[in-house]
Amino acid sequence: QVQLVESGGGLVQPGGSLRLSCAASGSIFRINTMGWYRQAPGKERELVADITSDGSTNYADSVKGRFTISRDNAKNTVYLQMDSLKPEDTAVYYCNLHYNLFGARKNFWGQGTQVTVPS
Repeated sequence: QVQLVESGGGLVQPGGSLRLSCAASGSIFRINTMGWYRQAPGKERELVADITSDGSTNYADSVKGRFTISRDNAKNTVYLQMDSLKPEDTAVYYCNLHYNLFGARKNFWGQGTQVTVPS
């Protein structure tokens, strides 16, 4: 089993910055993808950004140029640096880790952390 613990959410004014962290522990398959999803009230959960264990990144169009994802494989930790925050970034942000094993996707989620950018 894998446990994900997030930190770093909070309230920030438009144009401000926040850094989210997510530490993974447990039985972690070495080749994996870690990432961040978010869910705003009344909306579906959406991918924000993810990063593979070899460093390949993927971003939602809405955050490109403003958010940066990174990871420390030695610490099994993923980070999301969020700059130039906008009210539309307000959501619960969830950490995700997934990998494929014998053709089956293993998917793990954190408990979520609230990010609020008032309008």
